[in-house]
Amino acid sequence: MQPNTESYSVRRRPMDFDDYIDVVRRHKSWIAGPALAGVVFSVVVAFLWPDTYTSEATIRIVPPAVPERFVATNVNLQVGQRLAAFYQQVTSRDRLQNLIQTFNLYPRKRGRVPDEDLIEEMRRRIEMRPVTSVREPVDGRPMATAFRVSFSYENRYDAQKVVRSIVESLTTETLQRRTTESETTTRFLKEKVDAAKQKLDAIEAKVEQYKRAFAGKLPEQLESNLAQLRALDTQIASAMSSVNRATQEKLLLENQLRITQDQLQNLLAAAAASSPLETTSKNERLVQLEREILNTETRLAGLREQYTNNHPDVRRTEALLAGLRQERDALLKQEQQQKPAPAAPAEPVVKSREQRQYEADIERLRALIAAKDKEIEQFVAEQARLNKQQKIVQDRIDAIPLGEREYVQLTRDYAIARKEYEDLMIKSSQSAMATDLERQQQGEILEVLEPASLPQTPWEPNRWMIVITGTMLGLICGVFLAGARELKDTSLKNLKDVKAYTGLPILGSVPLVESDLALQRKRRLAWVYWTTACLAGFILMLGSVYYYYTKSS
Repeated sequence: MQPNTESYSVRRRPMDFDDYIDVVRRHKSWIAGPALAGVVFSVVVAFLWPDTYTSEATIRIVPPAVPERFVATNVNLQVGQRLAAFYQQVTSRDRLQNLIQTFNLYPRKRGRVPDEDLIEEMRRRIEMRPVTSVREPVDGRPMATAFRVSFSYENRYDAQKVVRSIVESLTTETLQRRTTESETTTRFLKEKVDAAKQKLDAIEAKVEQYKRAFAGKLPEQLESNLAQLRALDTQIASAMSSVNRATQEKLLLENQLRITQDQLQNLLAAAAASSPLETTSKNERLVQLEREILNTETRLAGLREQYTNNHPDVRRTEALLAGLRQERDALLKQEQQQKPAPAAPAEPVVKSREQRQYEADIERLRALIAAKDKEIEQFVAEQARLNKQQKIVQDRIDAIPLGEREYVQLTRDYAIARKEYEDLMIKSSQSAMATDLERQQQGEILEVLEPASLPQTPWEPNRWMIVITGTMLGLICGVFLAGARELKDTSLKNLKDVKAYTGLPILGSVPLVESDLALQRKRRLAWVYWTTACLAGFILMLGSVYYYYTKSS
């Protein structure tokens, strides 16, 4: 029978269950070998892999005893920021190096591995995670937030010691750190308050110096200056009215004095006149005119106080007064023309009672006129003083716009500095209260809810999972090797292959005949190999198990 030369281009026939059984039977050593190697390797790895124990402790963040709406804290961090700060505090290089040396951690690696690698490995095994979330209850105070600190190490007692040390350092150093930060904040604000006080004092000194230099000329004094100017105008008007009134009264007194003097002259002339009747009639008319003139002048003065000079009543009264004065002057002129020549001096006569009365009135009127002159002088001096003061106030008002810009800038700077100083004073006072709260340990503190635990079972490795996974991987690797060998072998394995690939009818089959000696030798070698492999694997697994339990005990 000649083989088909085109067998390499023929597609392989579909395999059935018997074919898979034949493949397993032909390549059972290639399947069992990797499976055995996987079992041995996984057992050795599982028991040589040191146990890792995880010790945990739970810490609670207790809020301040005094609510924050009364005393605000100087250290305000969210939970995530707190945990990040705690983690950085715990995993600092110096602290981890101190823990490694204190508890003699990683003794086999120290000296062979750089310290930075040991510190980084220990940092990876330290974990901090929150347990509860922050919520706002009804009373407005935040609930305490708990977080868990854990450390994984091959010695459970050392793991517990490390966690206990971390918890103690957190509870003590956190309080000290918060107190230190609060005191630093208070000192900083105190320095800022002092600087703001110096700045405020400097600006206040400039404002006071400016006020002293421009007293009465400040923009804020404009209203008071205007009010003072209006008051001075009223006083000046009152002084002018007083001067006018005193002048008019003086004029009235002078008219009365002139009338009285004329009456005295008329009396003397009447006594020496030849025709007493005519003289008496003229004197009575003259006296009546003087009296009317005096009344008219008095009425005119009253009208001028009420009305202006163009008022009809004032003008009519002035015209009447002018007519009365003309008539009086005409009578006086006529009397002077008819007056006889002076006679020789006669013997002194005794003054009559009427004459003495006229002389007394004349002296009294002269005294009143002198008093009015003094009063007028006082009113004029007062008016001059008020005019001078009015000019000073007006000069102040006129000078206000010149320095207004500088004064506004000074007052603005003063207001800003005062506001800054008051704000810093409030913040400094609040910071001092918060610092006192921290010193009295009434602020936010850390409370240990669960101390560091002593783990009883290792966290890793999961040995059964490692063994099962290694065995499955070895078995899968053996199956792949068997499949690869089967794909590489293109020979005809059984009658199904001959019939499928040659297309010839099968008349019979001749079995492969091997000698008993060769077959027995082949089986004996296979048994030796497998026995050796199983024994070696068993020894390795037994040694790893013995090493594990010896180290654990």
